Amino acid sequence: MRDPETADGGSPNPLSGASNALAAEPSAYLRQHAGNPVHWQPFGDAAFAAATARDVPVFLSIGYAACHWCHVMAHESFEDQGTADYLNAHFVSIKVDREERPDVDAVYMAATQAISGEGGWPMSVFLLPDGRAFHAGTYFPPRPMPGRPSFRQVLEAVSEAWTERRGAVEANAATLARGIAASQPAAALRLDGPPEPLDAALLGVAVASLSGSEDEAYGGFGGAPKFPPAAVLEFLIRHAAVPSTAAAPDTAAAARDMAGRTLAAMSRSALFDQLDGGFARYSVTRDWSVPHFEKMLYDNAQLLRVYAHWVRLGGTPEYPAAEAARIAGHTADWLLARLGLTPDPATGPATGPATDPDAGVVALASSLDADTVVDGVHAEGASYLWTPEELKALLGPADGAAVAALMNVRTPGSVSADGSPLHPGRAVTGGDAALWQRAGPLLAQARNGRPQPGRDDKVVAGWNGLAVAALADAGAVLARPELVDAAERIADYLERVHWRPADGPGRLMRVSHDGAARGIGGLLEDYAFCAEGLFALYGVTGHTRWYELAEAILEAACGRFAADGSLRDAAGESVQVTAAQGGRDGLELFDSATPSGAAALAGALLTHSALSGSSEHRTLAANILALLLPPLAVRAPRAAGWLLATAQAALAGPVEAAVAGPDIPDRAALHRELLLSASPGLVIAVQDDGAARPVPLLRGRGAGPDGGPQVFLCRGMVCDLPTGSVEEMRERLARMSS
Repeated sequence: MRDPETADGGSPNPLSGASNALAAEPSAYLRQHAGNPVHWQPFGDAAFAAATARDVPVFLSIGYAACHWCHVMAHESFEDQGTADYLNAHFVSIKVDREERPDVDAVYMAATQAISGEGGWPMSVFLLPDGRAFHAGTYFPPRPMPGRPSFRQVLEAVSEAWTERRGAVEANAATLARGIAASQPAAALRLDGPPEPLDAALLGVAVASLSGSEDEAYGGFGGAPKFPPAAVLEFLIRHAAVPSTAAAPDTAAAARDMAGRTLAAMSRSALFDQLDGGFARYSVTRDWSVPHFEKMLYDNAQLLRVYAHWVRLGGTPEYPAAEAARIAGHTADWLLARLGLTPDPATGPATGPATDPDAGVVALASSLDADTVVDGVHAEGASYLWTPEELKALLGPADGAAVAALMNVRTPGSVSADGSPLHPGRAVTGGDAALWQRAGPLLAQARNGRPQPGRDDKVVAGWNGLAVAALADAGAVLARPELVDAAERIADYLERVHWRPADGPGRLMRVSHDGAARGIGGLLEDYAFCAEGLFALYGVTGHTRWYELAEAILEAACGRFAADGSLRDAAGESVQVTAAQGGRDGLELFDSATPSGAAALAGALLTHSALSGSSEHRTLAANILALLLPPLAVRAPRAAGWLLATAQAALAGPVEAAVAGPDIPDRAALHRELLLSASPGLVIAVQDDGAARPVPLLRGRGAGPDGGPQVFLCRGMVCDLPTGSVEEMRERLARMSS
């Protein structure tokens, strides 16, 4: 997994007119650089055309709004007039938000790793005017450091090579592009022909491999830096829900125990904001005690769903479902309160945070910054740090000292000389829980009075799709209908703002800002995450509108990304990206901070095939799983969590549940029992009397002989007799899911 952060003379720039062109961009990260003296341009044909016209190379800088070291390099180099003058004279400078353009980030990350042996952000890449990379690195300091030249030295060396050794520069770029092309599986991932059957034993192998890399002392996998493994946890929870077989008697229990240890460790640590809720991006320490303080929508959406699914599974004595339910609820509240965008009749979604979890949130912003600006200076985590003296001043000497001991706040601090985050590192029970009930609200009130981290308020379609699924599932499991209502409002925003049904087979836009879609069309992950979220929302609400929208988005995704029998992440959004990867389409097989687009597509296809009866989509999903699962399950299960989770769902089902009959309390009871099932292969359809046409799984199915509601359970083209009994349905579902 990548480290997310470690990761004089010349012609005038005809494109910019000696100006910076980022002020009107939808990305907060790009707008952060709008005041730089560097003549930044957004990524696009015009910037590369300017480089061609001037016969200069492109300097490409990639980062994101919540990135601490991106802020550091900006202050040291991009705000420096002398450095800016040199850049403006010898380069066309392009700034990219990796969250807005993950396709750009992926290809140039591959180039950076090939050239420098390391990857991370800020990423600094030098390109030919056609987009091919020839030199790259990550952070460069303003002055030379051991093993790392200064940024100015790099600029001068690149400029000298461009002027004096152009042939060698172009040859290097060509060689690198060919190497990236050779490493890309996209064109080679052929989906034609019948798929091979899945080998269930591979999932047990993956569990064993994960067990070998688990940190049993502190939870999670591997050492520091340690990331929340949301997709892997989803797989382990699904695997734990399926009874072990004689061939693999211990893997379900092992999966449950591993998931519980990691979920407990994260929620009891400084990674989880003990006051406000929400998870930080990662921990720089093995024991989760020092977070990197940025908070991302994609992490928290995935973790909200995982904790809700742990509650549904029933928990363990070491990590009870009730404790996980509290964390899930707190995370959902944080998502809506801190990342929620609320409507403004005049301007569309407002940029301020919602005042409470049910404030009419219509979309979710991307992230909160790792840094807080205090007296004009970026300070990492400043909003979240405490000293023993501050705690005593706020809570009184006795409670202050007790809270400092409980939350591991000491002198010197764990993050800075004076500051530590709140890190209990264990369950807070008994008298400690009573102490925390007294102290927590007072500390939260005090912290809210401090300067707060900035927020990147761009709306990313795919990440909001992840949140729709999470809020729908959490609302159902926690019996909080207001969370489901929020999921429906976000889904409505995605349809109104991001979805363009009249554009060919339909087109999903990746980013919006201030209520208007901007920039490129969505990538495979956007379509897949949105379809997954909408199918989950349909299963919870029974509103056919969401099924139909998910189906339309999924059909568009297949036409755009799975044409000609192959699968790719992007649909030719940039000729420069295509050139940089040797004329080949790219496909990322591994999960990163979010599931891979390929794995997410397979999951959405599997769900749709169960609801619609589409054999084409079932075959396509099976093909993706059969091609990717065997090598990844054995070789890299930590980077293939969502693929494993999808394979587990495929092997456990699909179990199709059609809930039909009158909308009365008895039907709600049947539906709720299904929603509380941990069966990983379960797909739910609910009769919608207001729909113009029923979901195919419901066709020909209605009320029972007594006029009451009933459920039809099917698996593998074989259906049980319908039943209106919750107890009987529960027994049949357990039998089918085993």
